[in-house]
Amino acid sequence: MPNLDDDHTGARIREQRKLARLTQKELADRLPYSYSYLTQVECGARPATSDFVAAVAHCLGVDVTILTGQPYVTELQRDRLAELVRPIREALDLYDLGVNPDLRARPASVLVAEADRLCAEVRATHLRNAARALPGAIAELTHTAWATPSTALWQALASTYRTAHDITVKLGYYDLSAVALDRMAWAAERASDPCLGAVRQYMRALVYFREGEYTIGQRLITSGHGIVTAAEPSREALAVTGQLHLGASVIAARARQTSTVIGHITEARQIAKRIGDASDVHWLSFGPANVALHRMSAAVEMRHYDAALKQSRRIMLPPSLATSRRAHFFIDRARTEMETGHTEAALRSLVDARHAAPEQTRYHPGARETISGLVHLSRRTPDTLNHMAAWVGL
Repeated sequence: MPNLDDDHTGARIREQRKLARLTQKELADRLPYSYSYLTQVECGARPATSDFVAAVAHCLGVDVTILTGQPYVTELQRDRLAELVRPIREALDLYDLGVNPDLRARPASVLVAEADRLCAEVRATHLRNAARALPGAIAELTHTAWATPSTALWQALASTYRTAHDITVKLGYYDLSAVALDRMAWAAERASDPCLGAVRQYMRALVYFREGEYTIGQRLITSGHGIVTAAEPSREALAVTGQLHLGASVIAARARQTSTVIGHITEARQIAKRIGDASDVHWLSFGPANVALHRMSAAVEMRHYDAALKQSRRIMLPPSLATSRRAHFFIDRARTEMETGHTEAALRSLVDARHAAPEQTRYHPGARETISGLVHLSRRTPDTLNHMAAWVGL
């Protein structure tokens, strides 16, 4: 069985609790979780779910990443991904420098296509490929948008900033992802594109969702709805509106607002029935399949694991579904299966996630916590689970 040392989420929660001069009982009294659950998480006997970590972080006044240990630097260095982050950070700092006289950029049409290709790479979870090409694309688009401004160029630049956000979030660099979203807003404003602006608010809302700031997340979703109403009525605007409802559903689920969850899922389902699969719109994966996936995710966030498990068994993933979304489903299903006592099925789901998207799964905190939970639940750890635990660095 893997030797889970003190470098785990529960141990970091214990450390931060002590720094805050709180006993376990005092911290538990401030959380919507039991004293027993807290003690089991701290000693490593139970995995720390993402909603629990967010609640503890909010209570202690620290970033979620302090408790999860992100970014997972050792694994990132081993995979040669850490070295790709600094050029992205530098590229994000170029936004206000104007034309670069020393840069020879590719034609505008090629750069617009490149921005779209990078989005596709991230959805396919080819993070290394996207991270390697992204800084150059940002530099060229920044230069060209300043030299010959156009809506298409500013939109493409906003898209590359969005890709920077997606990559840095998946690798655990949340501070950098926030910078990328600020740059996205800056470019979207110059493109006069309300749909892009609304997408940015949706992504900001998910940042606060991870941090346990659900009221702020809901305000950002409301802001996104207000922004998208300024767009011309179109399939694009409807897809963005639907995705805002889906984001709102999981935020409401964390906040235990069941009726609000149902309302947002209903609105999103009606839009999906009207426009069908709209996964091509801003790479949001919006459509009937994504509505079903978010309904299941909301059940997971509300800890309605039996309902989530039943839903997962009815979901048929369409071939066109983005790999990143597919892997996320497998990770959610694994957590649900573990919580309902189906440990062998949970391990199979994690293996499915790894096969579908190895880079994404390796750095996904939910996958790591589920693997940790399975290790503790196993009297004799199967070889496959041993390999998975070693692979994510446990």
